[in-house]
Amino acid sequence: MEAHDQAVSAVSKRLQEFYAHREAFRVYHGSTNSTRAIHKDGNKIIDTSNLNHVLAVNRTDKTAIVEPNVSMDKLVDAALENGLVPLVVMEFPGITAGGGFSGSAGESSSGRHGPFDSTVNSIEIVLPNGEVRRASKTEDPDLFWGAASAFGTVGIVTLLEVQLQDAAQYVQLTHYPVRSFSEASKKLQEQVADTSVEFVDGIVFSSSNTVICAGRLVDALPSGSKPRRYLGRKDPWFYLDVQKRAMNSSSPVVDYVPLTDYLFRWDRGGFWVARYAYRYFLTPFNRITRYALDNFMHARVMYHALHASNLSDTYIIQDVGVPFDAAEAFYEWLHEKLHIYPLWLCPIRVRRYTPDAAHGLHADFADPSSTPEVMLNFGVWGPPASHGYDEMVRLNRLIEHKVHELGGKKTLYAQAYYTEEEFWKTYNKTCYDAVRTKYHADHLPSVFDKVKVDEAAKRKAKEQTRMPSILRDKRPFQGLYGVFKAFRGGDYLLQKMELGKPKQVL
Repeated sequence: MEAHDQAVSAVSKRLQEFYAHREAFRVYHGSTNSTRAIHKDGNKIIDTSNLNHVLAVNRTDKTAIVEPNVSMDKLVDAALENGLVPLVVMEFPGITAGGGFSGSAGESSSGRHGPFDSTVNSIEIVLPNGEVRRASKTEDPDLFWGAASAFGTVGIVTLLEVQLQDAAQYVQLTHYPVRSFSEASKKLQEQVADTSVEFVDGIVFSSSNTVICAGRLVDALPSGSKPRRYLGRKDPWFYLDVQKRAMNSSSPVVDYVPLTDYLFRWDRGGFWVARYAYRYFLTPFNRITRYALDNFMHARVMYHALHASNLSDTYIIQDVGVPFDAAEAFYEWLHEKLHIYPLWLCPIRVRRYTPDAAHGLHADFADPSSTPEVMLNFGVWGPPASHGYDEMVRLNRLIEHKVHELGGKKTLYAQAYYTEEEFWKTYNKTCYDAVRTKYHADHLPSVFDKVKVDEAAKRKAKEQTRMPSILRDKRPFQGLYGVFKAFRGGDYLLQKMELGKPKQVL
């Protein structure tokens, strides 16, 4: 804690300097799994990348005290050493605890426990005036919930107490093949209502083929069963394995997956987004090429490459939540307008149960009259049918408008194409501004300023690349440059060389 306190003191002093002149700043967290590129701005940077330690795991209270840049694989490792596991583990090993709290992250256990921020008991936060505060769901709850999902625009979170639960050796994972979206929606809601089910999500492969996946924590394999693994180079990609086995079955398929394999099952291939890289580089997509190119197919490398190459600007990358009673209408709209498959379905318990939670950007989640208890998240990731940046922007804006029309909310980790007026019709500006004013943050850029598409910054970043301008937007040079930068600047290969083989949780 002494080293932590010293680091926090340095952050505090730096913030006091900026606050004296009411200057804005950016926070540099280090490597990121965000789909939004981060652009540095001269000397107006606060570097928190060294806040990346698990400081304590309490077996009795079932909590972990972690700094914000602790990655999911590091947190899971520390918890498992004590027979515990976080209630919500984001799907990629490199996603951080601070990022999950600040960005509304969720995964397949969010139908049971809510987004990651709902599983955080308390935070330490440095306010823009340099004051170091602690906040929780009962102590200064306006600050706690105001900071959740605020993308650092209320202050800099420097410590989190994260809830854990008893771990198990395996996840008993049942795959239910269904033939229509209405059947899929019904099955998802049934599984969320079943209190013995810990994990629920689904994959829509086509309009007539969906697989709902429901998992329970178990400690033993049935006699004659073998574990189904997904983290090794020789293992299948999760979604391909589900597609091959469950879609060809007329009855549920039951697997027993080691816990870390389940938690990070989406890392290899980044769900299915890596398949588009094979198309981009005109590379055959089969077991041999997936084996040979495995080092490139992990989320840490993929997202770094997307940022460096600017290829993320050519894809639709959105997560949006809509009420279950509007989910089928939204799915039919997606099928007609975009026809992007697969789609990811993930129920998320968004309701916050106390009036004290009615603060910040998502204050409406505490109001049962306006927000359902559980929403259905759609992961929509892929290239639009018609190419061109203008068309991609148009389709993203259509998605935003449709979600708003249906009473849903969009996760803001991806780029936002709203106008400012549209944005604040969707999110609670009154509650958000009240928190920022009270805690000395109203001179800083707002969350809208942070998540909106910044064309000037994108152009500047592109101009600053060392790639010759004639090759910048040319296939495959643009992609090759991104891969080069990812491996040069990332730590993934370094970890592999030091360990001799991939870590189990990677």
